[in-house]
Amino acid sequence: MPVTPLTSIPVTPELLIGVAELEPTDRGLQPHRLPSFARRQNSDPQMAMVEAQPAGARLVLRTAATRIDLVVLRSRPMYGGTVGRPDGIYDLVIDGELSGHATSSGGDRLILDPATGFSHSEPGPEATISFTGLPARDKTVEIWFPHNELTRIVDLRVDAPVQPVPRDRPRWVHHGSSVSHGSNASNPTGTWPVVAARLAGMDLHNLGFGGGALLDPFVARTIAGLPADLISVKLGINLVNSDLFRRRALGPAVHGFLDIIREAHPETPLLVVSSVYCPIQESTPGPVDPELSDGQLSFVATGDPAEVRAGKLTLEVIREELAALVEQRAQEDAHLRYLDGLELWGPEDVARHPYPDNLHPSPEAHRLMGERFAGYLAD
Repeated sequence: MPVTPLTSIPVTPELLIGVAELEPTDRGLQPHRLPSFARRQNSDPQMAMVEAQPAGARLVLRTAATRIDLVVLRSRPMYGGTVGRPDGIYDLVIDGELSGHATSSGGDRLILDPATGFSHSEPGPEATISFTGLPARDKTVEIWFPHNELTRIVDLRVDAPVQPVPRDRPRWVHHGSSVSHGSNASNPTGTWPVVAARLAGMDLHNLGFGGGALLDPFVARTIAGLPADLISVKLGINLVNSDLFRRRALGPAVHGFLDIIREAHPETPLLVVSSVYCPIQESTPGPVDPELSDGQLSFVATGDPAEVRAGKLTLEVIREELAALVEQRAQEDAHLRYLDGLELWGPEDVARHPYPDNLHPSPEAHRLMGERFAGYLAD
């Protein structure tokens, strides 16, 4: 039986869901979750790195293809002196059902120094991600990109025509920290926002940024510019572990962030979520420092609890402030709600599922949080 040749298909924003822009480079298209105006206003290398990691991004095609090849160039961030992260995983979903996985390989290595924050890059080759033996019928194919690798798209090749899929599900825009980004999740459809969205039948646009939930106005304007049937912002852990804010500045900054969103989405349901339980930051202020032991990375809070009286933030303080702020705003905003993060993941949960690095939940925890949050989405 003759083999149908593969044809290159241009990757367009209609096919790649969950990103703001596709930037042409000398080695393929770089997906960005922040638009260019926001990237110009950002001066933080950490944010620049994580916004280019395509958490929640997926190729969505309607096709009868039996083979799909995706040529990519990854860039793997890793801390010097640690055991490297596992290879990034691409999840294959066919007609809504998780149907396979493929791992990335090759690519550039971005070596981070946890002590200084500096990094250097070691170049590597492109890789081809192949999904073969797909059902020879018309179907909706989703290829979810690794949530924790910078990924450039070099080529997309298929053995049958493709077309975009109409986006007819309710659109959910979510912003949060590394937990929402997917840190320690085992695969892209295993991050808690994706678990929740798939269970609730929602079209997710994930703006979870590792280390980047810091009330940046350019993030609020990014949210404001997106179509949304539901918006959620999960705030807390980065405000503590970065030690950028004091209690006096927190309330006005949150008000300003929400005001920007509300100017564009005055009646869209808006859910403010506080941080899930994190023992090292509940009553101890930041900053948080990384520690290396036997090649394993963990985190420790270095602030002094006595400094809370002087205005330093803890998760307990932030939950108190957010609850009061939302209660105040909700008197004039019928579509605004608050969710205490301890309802999503509390002390008993952490006792059963300890954080591997003291800061980020395990893959099982991501699944359970996603299942719980799906109920709030449905509500």
